[in-house]
Amino acid sequence: MDAKDLATFEAVARLGGMGRAARELNTVQSNVTQRVRRLEDALGVSLFERSRAGARLTPAGQRLMPYATRVGALLDEAGRAARDDGAPRGTLTVGSLETTAALRLSPLLASYVRAHPGVDVVLRTGTTAEMVERVLSRDLEGAFVCGPVVHPQLVSVPSFAEELAFLTAPTESSLASALKHPDLRLVILRAGCSYRQRLEELLARRGVVGLRRLEFGTLEAILGAVAAGLGVTLLPRTLIGPAWRGGSVRAHRLPASESRVQTVFVRRRDMLPSSALLAFQKHVTRGDAK
Repeated sequence: MDAKDLATFEAVARLGGMGRAARELNTVQSNVTQRVRRLEDALGVSLFERSRAGARLTPAGQRLMPYATRVGALLDEAGRAARDDGAPRGTLTVGSLETTAALRLSPLLASYVRAHPGVDVVLRTGTTAEMVERVLSRDLEGAFVCGPVVHPQLVSVPSFAEELAFLTAPTESSLASALKHPDLRLVILRAGCSYRQRLEELLARRGVVGLRRLEFGTLEAILGAVAAGLGVTLLPRTLIGPAWRGGSVRAHRLPASESRVQTVFVRRRDMLPSSALLAFQKHVTRGDAK
């Protein structure tokens, strides 16, 4: 089984057609067809159902696809490892919660880039679930997510500690009074947000369940909705400092057992960290923002 044949198979499966794969691979369609047929002959199975609409994976192709993806990722990693002489350089792609990016990363990234000008940093943001999935799929070298994260394929390193606060409209004098509203709603990010899960658990412990939800795509929209009295949310206290001090929202303190949350940095256990990533982790751990 040839690695190039597997890479061609993966491109056809991902793009859904021989012609589309040929354009991405910068070759002619006949070469793509030949490589796929050679792989099918070697395995003794059909990998695609071909039609005018394109190429769709057979059950055998579906079983092969994860291995083809893994081989491609390992070959890319092998190339990076061979070129890595210990000096941080190249592209470093990491992920982060939106809250962590807003609260912690700007000064750290700025000082890291100053210390290592040969590194081009790419930062992706999303929910904890999205970031963990992208690290597992090797799209990211690592990511800052809400801990704890226990996964056999991941290494998890504590990075930042946050204090969560329950946010309501400024007219709510207490958390208890806010929870008595019959039309109470949760103002949250999309599914997979760790703070969303913690908010639902916090309310469930107080006997409040089954609330309707308002989902927004940005933190600014969430704060604006809470300030307008549309619902309640849970966010790091430091993040909402300006809004809280300005009186647009009210922050209600929670017991330490409920408010303390650890942000951790996760990476694949079986993936050799690049020199750029090792320098980044050391930089963050030391808190070298200047």
